[in-house]
Formats: sequence, structure tokens, C-alpha cells
Amino acid sequence: MPVPETIAQPGSGVETDTGPGRPQTAAEALRPHAEQAFAHELAALAAADDRPRPARWRLSPWAVATYLLGGTLPDGTVITPKYVGPRRIVEVAVTTLATDRALLLLGVPGTAKTWVSEHLAAAVSGDSTLLVQGTAGTPEEAIRYGWNYARLLAHGPSRDALVPSPVMRAMSRGTTARVEELTRIPADVQDTLITILSEKTLPVPELGEEVQAVPGFNLIATANDRDRGVNELSSALRRRFNTVVLPLPATPEDEVDIVARRVEQLGRSLQLPSPPDGVDEIRRVVTVFRELRDGVTADGRTRVKSPSGTLSTAEAISVVTGGLALAAHFGDGVLRPADIAAGILGAVVRDPAADRVVWQEYLETVVRERDGWKDFYRACREVSA
Repeated sequence: MPVPETIAQPGSGVETDTGPGRPQTAAEALRPHAEQAFAHELAALAAADDRPRPARWRLSPWAVATYLLGGTLPDGTVITPKYVGPRRIVEVAVTTLATDRALLLLGVPGTAKTWVSEHLAAAVSGDSTLLVQGTAGTPEEAIRYGWNYARLLAHGPSRDALVPSPVMRAMSRGTTARVEELTRIPADVQDTLITILSEKTLPVPELGEEVQAVPGFNLIATANDRDRGVNELSSALRRRFNTVVLPLPATPEDEVDIVARRVEQLGRSLQLPSPPDGVDEIRRVVTVFRELRDGVTADGRTRVKSPSGTLSTAEAISVVTGGLALAAHFGDGVLRPADIAAGILGAVVRDPAADRVVWQEYLETVVRERDGWKDFYRACREVSA
């Protein structure tokens, strides 16, 4: 059953009408979709890719993995890494999408689940926008379909009155759909996916018809380790997924690299200057986060208490980006300890009572005694007062 197509495809050259003024182009978007931001890399990979491709895939599984992990093509094109982590994790994720099994990306907050999901969809289907954002209020219609009520009341149930969900669109096109924060969605709405994933069919009883998925369709879902018990997946639904756990960065160097790359990308989009010595402060933020997260200092000599927050890589990126904005607009453009101190305090102290004690103990027992950290200690003491 065909479904109405009313949304222009990303990367198709179609501009989006933004209302008053002129249409918006992808280059003007604050945060372009992955297939737009890395269009040149995807095109170079497609041109160099001579390996077998599953039905309706834009790239072969090898090229998709290369897009995520980075590399250099025979023509000299450099593919930037989108994910820094074990290669086997990416290979398993890509291979899963080439089968009839859906993919569940699981991990603690800030382990790049959404980022990986978006880039997988962009590389496989050339479209990362078929997205269902999971919340406690996500209705069944967001996964199945809804209705244009003006047409429904005027003419009754019809194909013209049906409003397809992102999942239904992906089934009809043979592309990849995404469901973010699956465990935030109510359990009865989650189970709407069971028939879709097992039978590759979406019944439309009002019309006495069904939508059958065409080859190329698959689904990527993300879920948060910290959300277990909120709306935990039923065993029936979990069996429909291959689960890939995304770990926190294995080494401080990996985490610094991830933060530096994302801060550079965000800085360009926000038109912030690139700080000449920013890597020193990035390394400091990563060190603080890892030590508080692990409950021990980097040298293994001092045990420290851990706060209630996750102190994820994503939060480190946010802290450094905020500090860079402070340095650009209220400083001399150089990222300094005073620019990141307030951001670190906000990330660590989530519970004003318990976390503040943890932070003060860490400042006095670790930061105060560390060589080269005096400016950072003073800046943190100032914002903590």
C-alpha cells in the first residue's frame, strides 16, 4: 500500500519553506543532518565503493563502517571518524542492519547512541530524518500512523486522510527508521513494534489493508542503561532486536579526542573561534569527569566519591563548548580554567546537598594538591562559594 509523501528528502536539493523571508538551505541550518554535513564524504565513499550492497543501501557494509570509523580512500579523500571506539562494535551494528533483525543501541547517557544511530541511517539510507523521539507521552500514532481529521470527517477513512509515521514511511521506501529513547515510551506503545519487526507488516484495519516493508527496511532504537525499570522492554520486543552496548571511551586519550572533535564541529556551526590552547582545558575536563566517574584518581592513589550524575562524554562536550563561548564573547578567545569552572560545577552538582559535598572534597583533596591546577582550583572555589 503506498502512503502519502509530503516531506522533501534531505540531500535531494529541495529547499524547505521557512515562512516569511526566503527558503532555508542545508548550509544555513544550525545543525545540518548527518547526510548533509558529511555529503562529500558519503559521495566519495559511494564512488570508491565496489563491494556488494544490500538492497536499497547507498553504501556497502564495509563503506558504512569506514564512514563511522574513519579512513583514507584510494583517491586521498580523508573520512573523518564519527565514532571512536572498538571497531567490532561498529561492524556488529552494521551487520545487524544488513539482516532482518532490528538494532538496539544500549548504553549509559552520553555514549553517542543517538550520534551513531543518525550516522548509521545516513550512511545506509541517505536519510537520518525518519525519527520517532521517545517520551513518556509518545502516542501509538507516532509509530503506526495518524489521521488528517479534516479529511477524515469530510470523507471518512481513506489513503488521503492517513498520515504515515516515520516508521511507516521507512517500510514503504525500504529505508532505515530510528526510535530514540525506546524505554521512555509507554510499554503498550512499545509493543506496537512487535508486529512491525517480526512480520514486517503494519496493518491498517480502518482501510482493511496493510503496509508491507520492502527490502532495505530496518529500524535502529536507542535506550538508556539508567532508564531500566522505567518502561523496560518486554521479552517479546527485546527478542526482535540485536543489542549492541556502546561503552564509555576506554582511555583518556580517546575521550579527549572525541570531545575535541565535537567541540570543533560545534564551534564552527556557532561561529566560535578555535582556541589555540583549548586541548589543555579539554584534557582537564576529561580528567575531572573520569576521576569522579571512576571513583579514583588517574594515578590510582586516591579514592574519591562519585556524584549522582553520569558525567558523560556528551556533558564534557557541553562544558567545553560553553567555556569556549565564554572565552569568545567575554574573554580574549583563549579557553582558560575560569571559562570551564562554572560548567563543571553545574555538571557535577546535580543534587545540591550530596553532590556539593562530593565536589568540595574532590577540590580540596585532589585538585588543590595537583601541580599546574592552581588557577583551576581558584576558579572552582570562586564559582562554588
